[in-house]
Amino acid sequence: MRLANKTALITGGSSGLGLATARRFIEEGALVAITGRDADRLAAAAKQLGSRALALVADATDIAATEEAIATAAAQFGRLDIVFANAGIPGQTPLGGTKLEAFEQVIRTNLTGVFFTVQAALPYLSDGASIILNGSVISALGHPGYAAYAASKAGVRAIARVLVSELSPRGIRVNVVAPGAIRTPIWGAAIATPEAEKAFEARIARSTPLGHIGEPEHIANTVLFLASDEAAHIQGQELFVDGGASAAPAGAPIYRG
Repeated sequence: MRLANKTALITGGSSGLGLATARRFIEEGALVAITGRDADRLAAAAKQLGSRALALVADATDIAATEEAIATAAAQFGRLDIVFANAGIPGQTPLGGTKLEAFEQVIRTNLTGVFFTVQAALPYLSDGASIILNGSVISALGHPGYAAYAASKAGVRAIARVLVSELSPRGIRVNVVAPGAIRTPIWGAAIATPEAEKAFEARIARSTPLGHIGEPEHIANTVLFLASDEAAHIQGQELFVDGGASAAPAGAPIYRG
């Protein structure tokens, strides 16, 4: 088992990428604390994950609640070996039609929340721990209407570089996983019906070189790798898991003859 005797914290662990990653961590031997802002959804996730999971209610934008949840996890586990700062929200912020509150909410959740999650975990991190931050392909692709989201995820990459400088003396690794389009509930209205979901996934397939949408397990397995000793000399990297969308957009099916 790749994470035997390891302890982990995953924010936003009640669904989507966080839940899939918690499941993989537990399968590989870790004890895992998950946080989320919806108590009912968190309880359902904990029931799925079983006795090796600890569920703690905390909104990523509530710094005091985050600090309390992390302190509770550390007290139960004794230390933290892995942090996956995963919690985040989508949000369109088109130029000319965006309220300040909407813009700031995305930044507060996706960027500020990530920094303060790591800061809260710092006193409990073991030397040689692994921190993985959740970025996004949107930080590189320039999709219209996503200024705040793109800025928040580009900021995550920048924060990771700084954390590398600060934490390398303790052997703590900091890396970023940058998902492309993944099959999760984050898409909201775009997948509200089976027909809409099918049409959405067809659009994604046409614009992705590998020709299909990603699965939560693709991200979970990548985070597992970065968390494990197999990635012991990987530091300060951003790993795109997007089917080639950022590296070779011209290779997508829509551009093929």
